[in-house]
Amino acid sequence: MRAAPRTGVVRLGGLSLRFRPRALLVAAACLLLAAALAIVLIGSGDFTISPANVVRSLIGQGQPAEDFIIHRLRLPRVVTALVVGAALGLAGALFQSLTRNPLGSPDILGFTQGSAAGALAVIVLFGGGAVAMAAGSVVGALAAGLAIYALAGRGGAHGQRLVLFGIGVAAILTGLNGYLLTQAKVFEAAGAMLWLVGSLDARDYADAVPPLVALAVLAPLVMIVCGRAVRMLEMGDEAARALGVPIGAVRGLLLVAAVLLTALAGAAAGPVSFVALTAPQLARRLTRTTGPNLLPSLAMGAVLLTAADWVGLHAFPGRQLPVGVVTGLLGGGYLIWLLVNERKAGRV
Repeated sequence: MRAAPRTGVVRLGGLSLRFRPRALLVAAACLLLAAALAIVLIGSGDFTISPANVVRSLIGQGQPAEDFIIHRLRLPRVVTALVVGAALGLAGALFQSLTRNPLGSPDILGFTQGSAAGALAVIVLFGGGAVAMAAGSVVGALAAGLAIYALAGRGGAHGQRLVLFGIGVAAILTGLNGYLLTQAKVFEAAGAMLWLVGSLDARDYADAVPPLVALAVLAPLVMIVCGRAVRMLEMGDEAARALGVPIGAVRGLLLVAAVLLTALAGAAAGPVSFVALTAPQLARRLTRTTGPNLLPSLAMGAVLLTAADWVGLHAFPGRQLPVGVVTGLLGGGYLIWLLVNERKAGRV
C-alpha cells in the first residue's frame, strides 16, 4: 500500500494553508525549467544569442543590438507563451477536477471551440481588432459553457455526462467555425486560419496582458480560497456536502474561472490544443498525489507551451511550425495513449 503523501501547514493569522512538499517541489522545478526554456527560446532564431548574453540583456547589461532583438522582437513572444501555457494548464486542472475525468479538457468539452467561434465571429463579421477579438473569445466560451451546462442538466456539471455533451457541442461549433471561414474575405480567412491553428507569431506584450491579469486574480482565488473545496469535490458530492462545501457555488466559480482562463488564452495565441489536457496529467504523475494539483499543472503548462514553441522553430530548418501544430501532434499521441490506458482499466 502506498503511503499517504506528507502535508505541511502554514498559518497566517486566522488562515490555515495546507500544502504538499512534493507538489511544491515539482511546481518549483517546472517553473525553473520554464525559465530555462524561455532563455534558450529567446536566444534562438536567425541571429543566435547565447544564454549568458540573454541573461545579461534581461538584467539591463546587454549590448544595444541584442537588447533590441530580445526586448522588442523575441521577449513578447516568449512571455505570451509562458502566460498562455500557464493559463491553459490551470484551466485543464480545474476542468479535470470538475469532471473527475482525465478527458475533462476544454479542447474536448467544447469550450475551446466556443472561444474560437466568438473570436471568428468578431474577425469575420465585424472586422474587430485584438481587444474585440478577446471579448468575442470570452463571450463565445461562456456561451458554450452555458449551453453545455444546460444540456447536462441539474447535477450534470461533472463526470461522464458533461464530457459527452461537451463533445457534441464541440462538433457543432467546429461546423460553425468552418462556415464562418467560408464567409470571410480571402485576407481575413488566411489570418483566421493561422489563428485557429494556434500561433505565437508577432505577439506583443498587449496580447499577454489579459491572460496574465486573469492568472493574477483567479489563480490565488482557486488555490487559496477554494483549494480545500476543490479537493473535497473530487471525493464526490455527498462527501463534499457532508463536509460543509457549498457545492453549487464552488462548482460555478471554478467553471467560470476555467472558462475565462481558456478564453483569454485563446484570444492571445489562438485555440492551442492539448496543453490543457496534458499538463494536469503530467503534473499528477510527477507529484504522485491525488487532487487537482493546481500549481504544478500551471507550471507544467508553461513548460509545455514554451517547449512546443522551441520545437516548432527547430524541427524543420528553414520552416517554422505554428505552436498549435506541435501541441496537436504531440498531444494527439498522448490522448491516444491515455485512451488506451483508460480502456485497459475498464473506464471507457
